[in-house]
Amino acid sequence: MSLRFGGCPCCGDTPSGIWHRRHFLKAAGAAMAGVALAPGSAFADAVPTIAYESVPDLIQLPPDMFLGECSGVAVNSKGHLFILSRGNTTGPAYGAGAAQLLEFDPDGRFVREIGHHLYAWSFAHMVKVDPADNVWVTDKGSDMVIKFTPEGRVAMVLGRKQEAADELTGPLKHPNPPLPAIDGYFRQVTDVAWDAAGNSYISDGYINSRVAKVDRDGNWVKSWGDRGTGPGQFHTPHSIAVDAQGLVYVADRSNRRIQVFDGEGNFQRQFTIDVPVPPGARPVIGDMPDEGTIAAGTFAPGSPWAICISPGPDQVLYSSDAYPGRIYKMTLDGKVLGVLGQAGRQPKQFGWIHQMACPAKDVLYVGELLNWRVQKLMLHA
Repeated sequence: MSLRFGGCPCCGDTPSGIWHRRHFLKAAGAAMAGVALAPGSAFADAVPTIAYESVPDLIQLPPDMFLGECSGVAVNSKGHLFILSRGNTTGPAYGAGAAQLLEFDPDGRFVREIGHHLYAWSFAHMVKVDPADNVWVTDKGSDMVIKFTPEGRVAMVLGRKQEAADELTGPLKHPNPPLPAIDGYFRQVTDVAWDAAGNSYISDGYINSRVAKVDRDGNWVKSWGDRGTGPGQFHTPHSIAVDAQGLVYVADRSNRRIQVFDGEGNFQRQFTIDVPVPPGARPVIGDMPDEGTIAAGTFAPGSPWAICISPGPDQVLYSSDAYPGRIYKMTLDGKVLGVLGQAGRQPKQFGWIHQMACPAKDVLYVGELLNWRVQKLMLHA
């Protein structure tokens, strides 16, 4: 059963495109029951399974360096790989500084660490490379977006870190509804993408529920969205991408959908990923998702943790979930073309893919939290 937003399937109510909570829970439970009963042949017949390989020994770390949770991965025009890791951890178990940006050449040889002991490093979230090979990092802990030149120097900072000298400095609260967003400031920012004019689109984030637009010079243009389930509202906008036409795709993770906007924030469409879970699938960690977990969205099948769009002209959209731990290859309007992978700890399995880079239509780099690694995937035609 599809959980597409729109008219409520029980009462037909459509004023804002929001389902009644009791009906959403009922539908989610029914969908999970259908997933449990779906035969393997129905799964195979409905959506093709994509064959793929994982490149072994992708990177060569120095003997005294280790990856932590790989929250981000990106590739520049020269084929250099950038890994954003929650490594180099210092401090207490809670509130430690956990962010390290590492660069590798096309052969996987270590090149350098960028921004060692940077003021903004707190809790790594995602890394992206723009068309000019500038490297951008979003840091969830410091609420900042940092732009590095290709040479590795800081070129621009967006947002502001809490002051260490402030007596109220500490973990941000999560009131519901959230406090009003403030222009120029982020609350647990997640990701960034760009259009052809150089405008940045920033997903913000775990506490704020919006997309911010900043021009190429760093000037704040606008933002749109707030907490909710209707079109143009968000609950954990976790990943963001822009296609060749300038449309902005937002992985609205806790709402289990991808929303699409134009560059001014006008809602265009939304879609969900409704591929049945194969029999015997299990999460890589934790209990099997129950009705409450499915309704909460983050660990629901098809809930988009990471999205990326391949280069043109025939662009495709990739999205990943945490359970059952798959990657979905789609058209830009949300039609699923194929699926690959499963949760696990071995090569070609995934432990919470947090970011993907797709420098070519059938090449993927995936950064995993639970397995502390990046895999390069080569998809078969």
